[in-house]
Amino acid sequence: MSLERGRVLAVDPGEKRIGLAISDPTGTIANPLLVLKHVSRIADAANIVQIAREWGVVEIVIGQAVELDGMPGVMGRKAQRLAEAIRSQTEIPVILWDESGSTQTARNARKKMGVKQSQRRGHMDDLAAAVILQSYLNSRDSIFPVEEG
Repeated sequence: MSLERGRVLAVDPGEKRIGLAISDPTGTIANPLLVLKHVSRIADAANIVQIAREWGVVEIVIGQAVELDGMPGVMGRKAQRLAEAIRSQTEIPVILWDESGSTQTARNARKKMGVKQSQRRGHMDDLAAAVILQSYLNSRDSIFPVEEG
């Protein structure tokens, strides 16, 4: 786990789309960034690395689905392979993070924000990535609290 503060990029890998979220420069607040169309693992990794470089991120967090027994499921193993492909293309640290429930949390957030049901049907990959990222940032801050001054 890196102690360096800076922007963190989160990735919510899916079958058809990949949601991305980015933190603010202090690595405190997550924001949805964009959705990429899944092409291939190597091409997806290259796109993610390029975006990470453009934004000057210090860490990349990949959402990984885990089963009830704590082991990665099918999508979790795909996330591991994507993480390996990203690691092969950059020196930026890549962390796998439990993404369980991130899409449902994103759906609930849209509902609480008053988004009409008809508008909640679209993809939420970037919002799910923001949920994953905020979870990671909050966890990191509980281990390494941000000094206030």
